[in-house]
Amino acid sequence: MSKSPATAGQPERLQLLRVLGPAHIWALGVGIVLVGEYMGWNFSVGKGGMIAGLVACWVAGLLYTCVAMIDSEVTSTVAAAGGQYAQAKHIVGPLMAFNVGLFLVMAYTMLEAGNAITIGFLLDTVAGLQGHSGLSQQPFIVLSIMFLAWLNYRGVLATLTFNLVITAIAFLAIVALFLVVQFGGSLVPLDFSAVTTDPLPYGWVGIVAALHFGLWFYLGIEGTCQAAEEVRSPARSLPYGTMAGIMTLLIAATMTWYVCSGLIPWEYLGQAGTPLFDAARVTGNSGLMVLLFIGTMFSTLASANGCINDASRAWFSMGRDRYLPIWFGAVHPRYRTPYRSIVFLVPIALIFALGAPLDQVVTFSILSGLLGYTFMTFNMVMFRKKWPLGSIKRGYVHPLHPLPTIVLFLLCSTAYFAVFLGYGTQLIAMIGFYIVASLWFHFRRYRFVRRGDQFTMPWPRPNGY
Repeated sequence: MSKSPATAGQPERLQLLRVLGPAHIWALGVGIVLVGEYMGWNFSVGKGGMIAGLVACWVAGLLYTCVAMIDSEVTSTVAAAGGQYAQAKHIVGPLMAFNVGLFLVMAYTMLEAGNAITIGFLLDTVAGLQGHSGLSQQPFIVLSIMFLAWLNYRGVLATLTFNLVITAIAFLAIVALFLVVQFGGSLVPLDFSAVTTDPLPYGWVGIVAALHFGLWFYLGIEGTCQAAEEVRSPARSLPYGTMAGIMTLLIAATMTWYVCSGLIPWEYLGQAGTPLFDAARVTGNSGLMVLLFIGTMFSTLASANGCINDASRAWFSMGRDRYLPIWFGAVHPRYRTPYRSIVFLVPIALIFALGAPLDQVVTFSILSGLLGYTFMTFNMVMFRKKWPLGSIKRGYVHPLHPLPTIVLFLLCSTAYFAVFLGYGTQLIAMIGFYIVASLWFHFRRYRFVRRGDQFTMPWPRPNGY
Protein backbone atom coordinates (compact mmCIF):
# COMPACT_ATOMS: atom_id res chain seq x y z
CA MET A 1 0.00 0.00 0.00
CA SER A 2 1.19 3.50 -0.76
CA LYS A 3 2.13 6.09 1.80
CA SER A 4 2.01 9.85 1.61
CA PRO A 5 4.46 12.02 3.52
CA ALA A 6 3.31 12.85 7.02
CA THR A 7 2.75 16.51 7.75
CA ALA A 8 3.58 18.07 11.08
CA GLY A 9 1.32 16.85 13.83
CA GLN A 10 -0.27 14.15 11.67
CA PRO A 11 0.23 10.38 11.66
CA GLU A 12 1.47 8.65 8.54
CA ARG A 13 -1.35 8.32 6.02
CA LEU A 14 -1.32 4.56 5.85
CA GLN A 15 -4.45 3.05 4.36
CA LEU A 16 -6.70 0.28 5.61
CA LEU A 17 -6.43 -2.94 3.59
CA ARG A 18 -9.09 -3.85 1.03
CA VAL A 19 -9.35 -7.59 1.69
CA LEU A 20 -13.04 -8.31 2.42
CA GLY A 21 -15.76 -9.85 0.26
CA PRO A 22 -19.58 -10.25 0.52
CA ALA A 23 -19.32 -13.21 2.92
CA HIS A 24 -17.27 -11.13 5.35
CA ILE A 25 -19.89 -8.35 5.17
CA TRP A 26 -22.61 -10.89 5.93
CA ALA A 27 -20.55 -12.22 8.83
CA LEU A 28 -20.00 -8.70 10.19
CA GLY A 29 -23.68 -7.71 10.03
CA VAL A 30 -25.22 -11.00 11.18
CA GLY A 31 -22.39 -11.64 13.63
CA ILE A 32 -23.07 -8.40 15.48
CA VAL A 33 -26.83 -8.95 15.57
CA LEU A 34 -27.36 -12.69 16.01
CA VAL A 35 -26.71 -12.43 19.74
CA GLY A 36 -30.04 -10.56 19.85
CA GLU A 37 -31.72 -13.90 19.18
CA TYR A 38 -29.82 -15.49 22.06
CA MET A 39 -30.55 -12.80 24.64
CA GLY A 40 -32.25 -9.44 25.14
CA TRP A 41 -35.18 -9.73 22.70
CA ASN A 42 -37.19 -11.70 25.27
CA PHE A 43 -37.57 -8.63 27.50
CA SER A 44 -40.17 -7.57 24.90
CA VAL A 45 -42.28 -10.57 25.97
CA GLY A 46 -42.06 -9.38 29.57
CA LYS A 47 -43.29 -5.95 28.47
CA GLY A 48 -46.42 -7.17 26.68
CA GLY A 49 -46.75 -10.94 26.46
CA MET A 50 -46.19 -13.46 23.66
CA ILE A 51 -48.21 -11.72 20.95
CA ALA A 52 -46.59 -8.37 21.75
CA GLY A 53 -43.20 -10.04 21.39
CA LEU A 54 -44.11 -11.39 17.95
CA VAL A 55 -45.51 -8.06 16.75
CA ALA A 56 -42.37 -6.31 18.02
CA CYS A 57 -40.25 -8.86 16.16
CA TRP A 58 -41.93 -8.17 12.82
CA VAL A 59 -42.33 -4.40 13.24
CA ALA A 60 -38.66 -4.11 14.21
CA GLY A 61 -37.89 -6.30 11.18
CA LEU A 62 -39.65 -3.76 8.96
CA LEU A 63 -37.71 -0.91 10.58
CA TYR A 64 -34.38 -2.62 9.97
CA THR A 65 -35.30 -3.65 6.44
CA CYS A 66 -35.72 0.07 5.72
CA VAL A 67 -32.35 0.72 7.41
CA ALA A 68 -30.68 -2.00 5.32
CA MET A 69 -32.12 -0.70 2.03
CA ILE A 70 -31.17 2.92 2.71
CA ASP A 71 -27.70 1.98 3.93
CA SER A 72 -27.10 -0.27 0.93
CA GLU A 73 -27.77 2.55 -1.51
CA VAL A 74 -25.76 5.26 0.18
CA THR A 75 -22.82 3.14 1.32
CA SER A 76 -22.40 1.46 -2.07
CA THR A 77 -21.54 5.01 -3.17
CA VAL A 78 -19.83 6.44 -0.07
CA ALA A 79 -17.15 3.75 0.24
CA ALA A 80 -15.34 5.11 3.30
CA ALA A 81 -14.71 3.86 6.83
CA GLY A 82 -17.18 5.14 9.39
CA GLY A 83 -20.41 4.03 7.72
CA GLN A 84 -23.25 6.40 8.55
CA TYR A 85 -20.75 8.92 9.90
CA ALA A 86 -19.05 9.05 6.48
CA GLN A 87 -22.47 9.42 4.85
CA ALA A 88 -23.40 12.34 7.11
CA LYS A 89 -20.16 14.25 6.57
CA HIS A 90 -20.52 14.01 2.78
CA ILE A 91 -24.24 14.72 2.60
CA VAL A 92 -25.21 16.98 5.52
CA GLY A 93 -22.39 18.58 7.49
CA PRO A 94 -19.96 18.39 10.42
CA LEU A 95 -22.37 18.70 13.37
CA MET A 96 -24.60 15.89 12.17
CA ALA A 97 -21.58 13.80 11.24
CA PHE A 98 -20.10 14.18 14.73
CA ASN A 99 -23.37 13.17 16.38
CA VAL A 100 -23.91 10.19 14.08
CA GLY A 101 -20.35 9.04 14.69
CA LEU A 102 -20.84 9.28 18.45
CA PHE A 103 -24.15 7.40 18.22
CA LEU A 104 -22.38 4.60 16.35
CA VAL A 105 -19.51 4.33 18.80
CA MET A 106 -21.76 4.25 21.86
CA ALA A 107 -24.26 1.82 20.30
CA TYR A 108 -21.53 -0.69 19.44
CA THR A 109 -19.54 -0.22 22.64
CA MET A 110 -22.64 -0.78 24.78
CA LEU A 111 -23.59 -3.82 22.70
CA GLU A 112 -20.07 -5.15 23.24
CA ALA A 113 -20.49 -4.65 26.99
CA GLY A 114 -23.86 -6.44 26.92
CA ASN A 115 -22.26 -9.38 25.12
CA ALA A 116 -19.54 -9.65 27.73
CA ILE A 117 -22.14 -9.60 30.53
CA THR A 118 -23.99 -12.44 28.79
CA ILE A 119 -20.82 -14.52 28.50
CA GLY A 120 -20.20 -14.21 32.23
CA PHE A 121 -23.85 -14.96 33.07
CA LEU A 122 -23.93 -18.03 30.79
CA LEU A 123 -20.76 -19.51 32.25
CA ASP A 124 -22.07 -18.90 35.76
CA THR A 125 -25.36 -20.63 34.84
CA VAL A 126 -23.62 -23.67 33.33
CA ALA A 127 -21.28 -23.91 36.32
CA GLY A 128 -24.32 -23.89 38.60
CA LEU A 129 -25.89 -26.72 36.60
CA GLN A 130 -22.71 -28.71 37.18
CA GLY A 131 -22.82 -28.09 40.93
CA HIS A 132 -20.27 -25.26 41.02
CA SER A 133 -22.41 -22.31 42.06
CA GLY A 134 -20.99 -18.87 42.82
CA LEU A 135 -18.65 -18.64 39.83
CA SER A 136 -17.12 -15.17 39.52
CA GLN A 137 -18.25 -13.62 36.23
CA GLN A 138 -15.86 -10.67 36.14
CA PRO A 139 -12.71 -12.51 34.93
CA PHE A 140 -14.60 -13.95 31.95
CA ILE A 141 -16.03 -10.53 31.08
CA VAL A 142 -12.55 -8.99 31.10
CA LEU A 143 -10.89 -11.87 29.23
CA SER A 144 -13.49 -11.93 26.45
CA ILE A 145 -13.18 -8.19 25.75
CA MET A 146 -9.38 -8.25 25.94
CA PHE A 147 -9.06 -11.29 23.64
CA LEU A 148 -11.36 -9.84 20.98
CA ALA A 149 -9.64 -6.45 21.17
CA TRP A 150 -6.32 -8.22 20.57
CA LEU A 151 -7.81 -10.09 17.60
CA ASN A 152 -9.06 -6.83 16.09
CA TYR A 153 -5.68 -5.23 16.73
CA ARG A 154 -3.97 -7.92 14.67
CA GLY A 155 -5.99 -7.51 11.46
CA VAL A 156 -9.44 -7.24 9.92
CA LEU A 157 -9.25 -10.31 7.66
CA ALA A 158 -8.55 -12.70 10.55
CA THR A 159 -11.17 -10.91 12.68
CA LEU A 160 -14.02 -11.26 10.19
CA THR A 161 -13.01 -14.72 9.00
CA PHE A 162 -13.30 -15.77 12.64
CA ASN A 163 -16.72 -14.08 12.71
CA LEU A 164 -17.81 -15.89 9.55
CA VAL A 165 -17.15 -19.32 11.06
CA ILE A 166 -18.64 -18.80 14.52
CA THR A 167 -21.64 -16.83 13.20
CA ALA A 168 -22.53 -19.66 10.80
CA ILE A 169 -22.35 -22.19 13.66
CA ALA A 170 -24.53 -20.00 15.91
CA PHE A 171 -27.15 -19.60 13.17
CA LEU A 172 -27.20 -23.33 12.43
CA ALA A 173 -27.72 -23.98 16.16
CA ILE A 174 -30.99 -21.99 16.03
CA VAL A 175 -32.09 -23.91 12.92
CA ALA A 176 -31.25 -27.23 14.61
CA LEU A 177 -33.25 -26.32 17.74
CA PHE A 178 -36.23 -25.33 15.61
CA LEU A 179 -36.15 -28.55 13.58
CA VAL A 180 -35.74 -30.84 16.60
CA VAL A 181 -38.57 -29.17 18.50
CA GLN A 182 -40.85 -28.96 15.46
CA PHE A 183 -40.47 -32.66 14.64
CA GLY A 184 -41.04 -34.04 18.12
CA GLY A 185 -37.54 -34.20 19.55
CA SER A 186 -38.47 -32.38 22.75
CA LEU A 187 -39.73 -33.99 25.96
CA VAL A 188 -41.94 -30.92 26.44
CA PRO A 189 -44.34 -30.23 23.53
CA LEU A 190 -44.87 -26.77 22.11
CA ASP A 191 -47.64 -24.96 23.98
CA PHE A 192 -49.13 -21.70 22.67
CA SER A 193 -52.20 -21.73 24.88
CA ALA A 194 -51.17 -18.35 26.35
CA VAL A 195 -51.85 -16.83 22.93
CA THR A 196 -55.57 -17.55 23.33
CA THR A 197 -55.99 -17.44 27.11
CA ASP A 198 -54.02 -14.24 27.79
CA PRO A 199 -52.84 -12.75 24.47
CA LEU A 200 -52.24 -9.17 25.71
CA PRO A 201 -51.79 -9.19 29.51
CA TYR A 202 -50.99 -5.46 29.57
CA GLY A 203 -53.34 -4.38 26.78
CA TRP A 204 -52.41 -2.67 23.55
CA VAL A 205 -49.88 -0.43 25.27
CA GLY A 206 -47.88 -3.62 25.90
CA ILE A 207 -47.33 -3.98 22.15
CA VAL A 208 -45.86 -0.48 21.98
CA ALA A 209 -43.69 -1.10 25.04
CA ALA A 210 -42.46 -4.40 23.57
CA LEU A 211 -41.02 -2.60 20.53
CA HIS A 212 -38.22 -1.29 22.76
CA PHE A 213 -36.57 -4.68 23.11
CA GLY A 214 -37.88 -6.03 19.81
CA LEU A 215 -35.19 -3.88 18.20
CA TRP A 216 -32.60 -6.14 19.83
CA PHE A 217 -33.43 -8.83 17.25
CA TYR A 218 -31.72 -6.72 14.57
CA LEU A 219 -29.70 -3.98 16.26
CA GLY A 220 -26.32 -3.62 14.54
CA ILE A 221 -27.08 -4.78 10.97
CA GLU A 222 -26.14 -1.27 9.87
CA GLY A 223 -22.60 -2.12 11.03
CA THR A 224 -21.88 -3.64 7.62
CA CYS A 225 -21.22 -0.08 6.41
CA GLN A 226 -18.28 0.35 8.77
CA ALA A 227 -16.14 -1.94 6.61
CA ALA A 228 -16.71 0.03 3.39
CA GLU A 229 -13.07 1.10 3.15
CA GLU A 230 -11.80 -2.47 3.59
CA VAL A 231 -14.03 -4.18 0.98
CA ARG A 232 -12.61 -5.17 -2.38
CA SER A 233 -15.74 -4.14 -4.31
CA PRO A 234 -17.98 -1.90 -2.16
CA ALA A 235 -20.65 -1.34 -4.83
CA ARG A 236 -21.22 -5.12 -5.03
CA SER A 237 -20.24 -6.53 -1.65
CA LEU A 238 -21.99 -4.06 0.66
CA PRO A 239 -25.53 -4.38 -0.80
CA TYR A 240 -25.25 -8.18 -1.18
CA GLY A 241 -23.84 -8.71 2.31
CA THR A 242 -26.28 -6.32 4.00
CA MET A 243 -29.46 -7.54 2.29
CA ALA A 244 -28.50 -11.19 2.79
CA GLY A 245 -27.86 -10.35 6.43
CA ILE A 246 -31.30 -8.81 7.10
CA MET A 247 -33.01 -11.79 5.42
CA THR A 248 -31.02 -14.20 7.60
CA LEU A 249 -32.00 -12.29 10.73
CA LEU A 250 -35.71 -12.16 9.85
CA ILE A 251 -35.70 -15.96 9.57
CA ALA A 252 -33.69 -16.46 12.75
CA ALA A 253 -35.82 -14.00 14.77
CA THR A 254 -39.10 -15.66 13.80
CA MET A 255 -37.79 -19.16 14.60
CA THR A 256 -36.45 -17.93 17.92
CA TRP A 257 -39.76 -16.42 19.01
CA TYR A 258 -41.62 -19.56 17.91
CA VAL A 259 -39.43 -22.03 19.79
CA CYS A 260 -38.97 -20.01 22.98
CA SER A 261 -42.60 -18.91 23.26
CA GLY A 262 -43.79 -22.47 22.72
CA LEU A 263 -41.48 -24.04 25.32
CA ILE A 264 -41.12 -21.40 28.06
CA PRO A 265 -43.95 -19.66 30.00
CA TRP A 266 -44.03 -16.02 28.99
CA GLU A 267 -43.67 -14.81 32.59
CA TYR A 268 -40.27 -16.56 32.86
CA LEU A 269 -39.26 -15.88 29.25
CA GLY A 270 -39.74 -12.14 29.79
CA GLN A 271 -36.87 -11.99 32.28
CA ALA A 272 -34.62 -14.90 31.19
CA GLY A 273 -30.92 -14.17 30.69
CA THR A 274 -30.29 -16.76 27.94
CA PRO A 275 -33.67 -17.73 26.42
CA LEU A 276 -32.48 -20.06 23.63
CA PHE A 277 -30.23 -21.98 26.00
CA ASP A 278 -33.13 -22.21 28.45
CA ALA A 279 -35.36 -23.53 25.66
CA ALA A 280 -32.79 -26.24 24.92
CA ARG A 281 -32.73 -27.16 28.62
CA VAL A 282 -36.53 -27.55 28.59
CA THR A 283 -36.35 -30.06 25.72
CA GLY A 284 -34.38 -32.49 27.91
CA ASN A 285 -32.03 -33.16 24.98
CA SER A 286 -28.44 -32.99 26.25
CA GLY A 287 -27.07 -32.68 22.72
CA LEU A 288 -29.22 -29.62 22.09
CA MET A 289 -28.14 -28.12 25.40
CA VAL A 290 -24.49 -28.42 24.39
CA LEU A 291 -25.20 -27.07 20.90
CA LEU A 292 -27.13 -24.05 22.19
CA PHE A 293 -24.48 -23.39 24.83
CA ILE A 294 -21.93 -23.27 22.01
CA GLY A 295 -24.30 -21.16 19.90
CA THR A 296 -24.82 -18.66 22.72
CA MET A 297 -21.09 -18.39 23.35
CA PHE A 298 -20.27 -18.04 19.66
CA SER A 299 -23.01 -15.48 19.02
CA THR A 300 -21.87 -13.29 21.90
CA LEU A 301 -18.23 -13.55 20.83
CA ALA A 302 -19.11 -12.78 17.20
CA SER A 303 -21.19 -9.80 18.23
CA ALA A 304 -18.56 -8.35 20.58
CA ASN A 305 -15.92 -8.96 17.92
CA GLY A 306 -17.88 -7.10 15.27
CA CYS A 307 -18.73 -4.31 17.71
CA ILE A 308 -15.05 -3.67 18.44
CA ASN A 309 -14.41 -3.59 14.68
CA ASP A 310 -17.23 -1.13 13.99
CA ALA A 311 -16.81 1.18 16.99
CA SER A 312 -13.08 1.52 16.33
CA ARG A 313 -13.66 2.35 12.62
CA ALA A 314 -16.10 5.11 13.50
CA TRP A 315 -13.78 6.53 16.19
CA PHE A 316 -10.80 6.24 13.85
CA SER A 317 -12.64 8.07 11.06
CA MET A 318 -13.61 10.90 13.38
CA GLY A 319 -9.99 11.23 14.50
CA ARG A 320 -8.69 11.18 10.93
CA ASP A 321 -11.10 14.01 10.04
CA ARG A 322 -10.14 16.02 13.17
CA TYR A 323 -13.56 15.73 14.79
CA LEU A 324 -11.56 14.13 17.60
CA PRO A 325 -7.82 14.50 18.34
CA ILE A 326 -5.98 13.34 15.23
CA TRP A 327 -3.98 10.91 17.39
CA PHE A 328 -6.91 8.49 16.99
CA GLY A 329 -6.59 8.57 13.20
CA ALA A 330 -3.44 6.43 13.14
CA VAL A 331 -3.17 3.11 11.27
CA HIS A 332 -0.87 0.37 12.56
CA PRO A 333 2.20 0.21 10.28
CA ARG A 334 2.15 -3.60 10.16
CA TYR A 335 -1.42 -4.77 10.74
CA ARG A 336 -3.12 -1.79 9.03
CA THR A 337 -5.76 -1.51 11.75
CA PRO A 338 -6.95 1.58 13.69
CA TYR A 339 -5.09 0.28 16.71
CA ARG A 340 -5.25 3.37 18.92
CA SER A 341 -9.02 3.57 18.58
CA ILE A 342 -9.33 -0.14 19.39
CA VAL A 343 -7.25 0.19 22.55
CA PHE A 344 -8.91 3.44 23.69
CA LEU A 345 -12.45 1.98 23.62
CA VAL A 346 -11.58 -1.15 25.63
CA PRO A 347 -11.76 0.44 29.12
CA ILE A 348 -15.08 2.15 28.26
CA ALA A 349 -16.61 -1.22 27.39
CA LEU A 350 -15.16 -2.75 30.56
CA ILE A 351 -16.58 -0.01 32.80
CA PHE A 352 -20.13 -0.64 31.57
CA ALA A 353 -19.75 -4.43 31.41
CA LEU A 354 -18.53 -4.60 35.01
CA GLY A 355 -20.70 -1.89 36.54
CA ALA A 356 -24.09 -1.67 34.82
CA PRO A 357 -27.16 -3.98 34.66
CA LEU A 358 -27.77 -5.77 31.36
CA ASP A 359 -31.14 -4.13 30.62
CA GLN A 360 -29.69 -0.63 31.05
CA VAL A 361 -26.69 -1.44 28.85
CA VAL A 362 -29.06 -2.83 26.21
CA THR A 363 -31.22 0.31 26.44
CA PHE A 364 -28.18 2.59 26.04
CA SER A 365 -27.23 0.69 22.88
CA ILE A 366 -30.78 0.70 21.50
CA LEU A 367 -31.26 4.44 22.09
CA SER A 368 -27.95 5.30 20.47
CA GLY A 369 -28.91 3.16 17.48
CA LEU A 370 -32.35 4.79 17.26
CA LEU A 371 -30.84 8.26 17.18
CA GLY A 372 -28.60 7.15 14.33
CA TYR A 373 -31.54 5.73 12.36
CA THR A 374 -33.52 8.94 12.84
CA PHE A 375 -30.70 11.03 11.41
CA MET A 376 -30.39 8.49 8.58
CA THR A 377 -33.80 9.57 7.27
CA PHE A 378 -32.54 13.16 6.82
CA ASN A 379 -29.38 11.86 5.15
CA MET A 380 -31.39 9.86 2.64
CA VAL A 381 -33.74 12.72 1.70
CA MET A 382 -30.81 15.12 1.20
CA PHE A 383 -28.80 12.50 -0.71
CA ARG A 384 -31.53 11.97 -3.30
CA LYS A 385 -32.15 15.74 -3.51
CA LYS A 386 -28.50 16.70 -3.97
CA TRP A 387 -27.53 13.77 -6.20
CA PRO A 388 -30.64 12.47 -8.01
CA LEU A 389 -30.65 9.10 -9.76
CA GLY A 390 -28.39 9.22 -12.80
CA SER A 391 -26.10 11.94 -11.44
CA ILE A 392 -23.70 9.49 -9.74
CA LYS A 393 -23.13 5.75 -10.06
CA ARG A 394 -24.88 3.69 -7.39
CA GLY A 395 -24.20 0.03 -6.63
CA TYR A 396 -27.79 -0.39 -5.40
CA VAL A 397 -30.96 1.72 -5.68
CA HIS A 398 -33.57 1.02 -3.01
CA PRO A 399 -37.15 0.93 -4.32
CA LEU A 400 -40.23 3.03 -3.52
CA HIS A 401 -38.36 6.13 -2.30
CA PRO A 402 -39.33 8.02 -0.15
CA LEU A 403 -41.65 5.40 1.41
CA PRO A 404 -38.89 3.45 3.29
CA THR A 405 -37.58 6.74 4.69
CA ILE A 406 -41.04 7.79 5.90
CA VAL A 407 -41.71 4.36 7.43
CA LEU A 408 -38.32 4.42 9.16
CA PHE A 409 -38.96 7.84 10.67
CA LEU A 410 -42.44 6.86 11.94
CA LEU A 411 -41.20 3.59 13.46
CA CYS A 412 -38.28 5.36 15.15
CA SER A 413 -40.71 7.87 16.67
CA THR A 414 -42.85 5.01 17.99
CA ALA A 415 -39.78 3.29 19.40
CA TYR A 416 -38.80 6.43 21.33
CA PHE A 417 -42.21 6.38 22.99
CA ALA A 418 -41.79 2.67 23.74
CA VAL A 419 -38.47 3.34 25.47
CA PHE A 420 -39.94 6.27 27.38
CA LEU A 421 -42.65 4.01 28.85
CA GLY A 422 -40.10 1.91 30.71
CA TYR A 423 -36.86 3.90 30.76
CA GLY A 424 -37.92 7.55 30.58
CA THR A 425 -35.24 8.76 32.97
CA GLN A 426 -32.48 7.02 31.02
CA LEU A 427 -33.86 8.39 27.74
CA ILE A 428 -33.76 11.97 29.05
CA ALA A 429 -30.28 11.48 30.56
CA MET A 430 -28.90 10.10 27.30
CA ILE A 431 -30.34 12.90 25.20
CA GLY A 432 -28.77 15.33 27.70
CA PHE A 433 -25.44 13.56 27.28
CA TYR A 434 -25.56 13.90 23.49
CA ILE A 435 -26.57 17.57 23.71
CA VAL A 436 -23.56 18.28 25.94
CA ALA A 437 -21.31 16.38 23.51
CA SER A 438 -22.69 18.43 20.60
CA LEU A 439 -21.96 21.67 22.45
CA TRP A 440 -18.41 20.46 23.17
CA PHE A 441 -17.88 19.75 19.49
CA HIS A 442 -19.31 23.09 18.38
CA PHE A 443 -17.25 25.21 20.77
CA ARG A 444 -14.07 23.12 21.14
CA ARG A 445 -13.48 20.91 18.06
CA TYR A 446 -15.28 22.44 15.10
CA ARG A 447 -12.46 24.89 14.42
CA PHE A 448 -10.06 22.00 13.78
CA VAL A 449 -12.23 20.41 11.09
CA ARG A 450 -11.03 20.90 7.52
CA ARG A 451 -14.22 20.47 5.56
CA GLY A 452 -12.51 20.46 2.18
CA ASP A 453 -10.42 17.43 3.13
CA GLN A 454 -13.47 15.33 4.01
CA PHE A 455 -15.05 15.06 0.59
CA THR A 456 -13.22 12.06 -0.84
CA MET A 457 -15.95 10.94 -3.28
CA PRO A 458 -15.53 11.97 -6.95
CA TRP A 459 -19.06 13.35 -7.16
CA PRO A 460 -20.29 16.27 -9.26
CA ARG A 461 -21.43 19.50 -7.65
CA PRO A 462 -24.70 18.90 -5.73
CA ASN A 463 -27.95 19.64 -7.54
CA GLY A 464 -28.95 23.28 -6.96
CA TYR A 465 -25.47 24.45 -5.77
